[in-house]
Amino acid sequence: MNFLEIFITFPDLASAERVARLLVEQRLAACVNIFPGIRSVYRWDNQVQTDTEVLAFIKSSEELLDPLVATVRAHHPYQVPAITAFRADYLPEEVRHWLGQSLLSEASSRD
Repeated sequence: MNFLEIFITFPDLASAERVARLLVEQRLAACVNIFPGIRSVYRWDNQVQTDTEVLAFIKSSEELLDPLVATVRAHHPYQVPAITAFRADYLPEEVRHWLGQSLLSEASSRD
């Protein structure tokens, strides 16, 4: 299993927690760390915007990325949610085991 670390920004804590709980309950994510109070500077509608957002740091796998993204898009309040995924190149064996156990049973039932 190829594990990923996925970053998604949300407009508020409530929406981040709602999506995080859904992802973990559906076993699309093993864990979601939520960081409130980040400052984001970005371009939208041809203007530079500055907002306070919430960052969700998600532990999942490549095999579950498509259904994870579909779930996020279905429940995210933004028109275009910023979803960025990185391969986790280093993980201790016990963490790999925990991730696999947290994700695997639901992934297996999808087949």
